Amino acid sequence: MSTPRIDFYTASPAALKAMLALSAAVNHLGLEASLLELVKMRASQLNGCAFCLDMHARDARKAGESERRLYVLPAWRETELFSRREQAALAWTEALTLVIDGHASDADYDFARSEFSDAELVNLTLAITTINAWNRFAIGFRKSLPVEP
Repeated sequence: MSTPRIDFYTASPAALKAMLALSAAVNHLGLEASLLELVKMRASQLNGCAFCLDMHARDARKAGESERRLYVLPAWRETELFSRREQAALAWTEALTLVIDGHASDADYDFARSEFSDAELVNLTLAITTINAWNRFAIGFRKSLPVEP
């Protein structure tokens, strides 16, 4: 178990306020809540962020997401459980989260573009950027999981 570092929730109230405002904005840009939770889960899986995975798995379940889809999310390309729109969002999430692996390929962009309007694609990109930022805060400062009673 890693020792937590700085409590970023309290160390800089201004930074936390900015991140919370960004998250709130993302949640009000018109993208489906279920889609956003899948994006948050997938980016957090790729980044290995236990804190965010725990939080967003709970949020996804509260929003009605099935256990089955959450279990197979890492292998979303191998199943028909996700809609084309969700697949495009997940591909774009992987492309932007793993940007070093391919600089968001034309194929991933074209797939996302086929399912999202210009504004939606910008909004989706902001959602992906935001969860990646949260992952970096939680991983960098070793945010620990809440203890279950």
